[in-house]
Amino acid sequence: MKKHDYSLARLALLSVTASLTITSGAFGALTTFSEGGDSTPGSILDTVNAFRSALGDPNNGNAPGPLASGRREINWDGGGSATSPSLTPFDGFLNNRGARFTTPGFGFVQAPPTGFDTVFSNPNLSDTFGVFSQQRLFSPVLSNITDVFFFIPGTNGAVPATVSGFGAVFTDVDLNGSTTLQFFDGGGNVIFSGIVPPGIVSDQSLSFFGAIGNAGEQISRVRITSGNTAIGPNFENPNVETVDVVAMDDFIYSEPVPEPRVFGMVIVGMALLICFRRKSFKLGNSSR
Repeated sequence: MKKHDYSLARLALLSVTASLTITSGAFGALTTFSEGGDSTPGSILDTVNAFRSALGDPNNGNAPGPLASGRREINWDGGGSATSPSLTPFDGFLNNRGARFTTPGFGFVQAPPTGFDTVFSNPNLSDTFGVFSQQRLFSPVLSNITDVFFFIPGTNGAVPATVSGFGAVFTDVDLNGSTTLQFFDGGGNVIFSGIVPPGIVSDQSLSFFGAIGNAGEQISRVRITSGNTAIGPNFENPNVETVDVVAMDDFIYSEPVPEPRVFGMVIVGMALLICFRRKSFKLGNSSR
């Protein structure tokens, strides 16, 4: 192997070592943004906008990535007032926004509060939940757990990714500690856990919680626990002292970037391919 070939292989090895260090190293405290408001979007809008600003502009929409700056947002409202159930995993935003959603429950639903009445056979829910962006909300079905995974937009889930920050809007958080977000790195380690603050009115309140890494943290997965009980038909008045059912609205997160270890493996592959081609070229010449 030529000295140049050796250098390429060494670079690949160092890249993999660095990427593994990034995904399993120590983490600093994340910068958090949180507020519990009333039933009006304006009551939490300043905090949501501060989080957006900290992630960076622009909102990259459906543009293929990875992009050098900006953020992604999902507001669930593209279907208008339609009630849209889906199974798990839910990949409706996988290719264009780089997000996959899974739940240990049956699946998910996007619907206005009146649609929640029908899906969950509970006529009280349209009076329980409010909306931040008109007009649909999002929820798992038969579970209160949602896991969010990240991929490079435009790759249809082929390239795993990480984000540096993630936040979400919630409605009708009544009990402190009932609704939480856990952030995980690529090795499955918990980076950070945060509690969504309760709203300040009894029904249709809006709350926001978001966190951004300030020490190079890279988030591969976010686990959202929305309320302490899955939404269902059995609550005449869900707002009681021990039961808290919660729905979700807008999700906001930084531009997904390739996982460090994925980037390292790409470098390894390129280096090995170059070495192999050069070795094959030498063998071909020696046989002539």
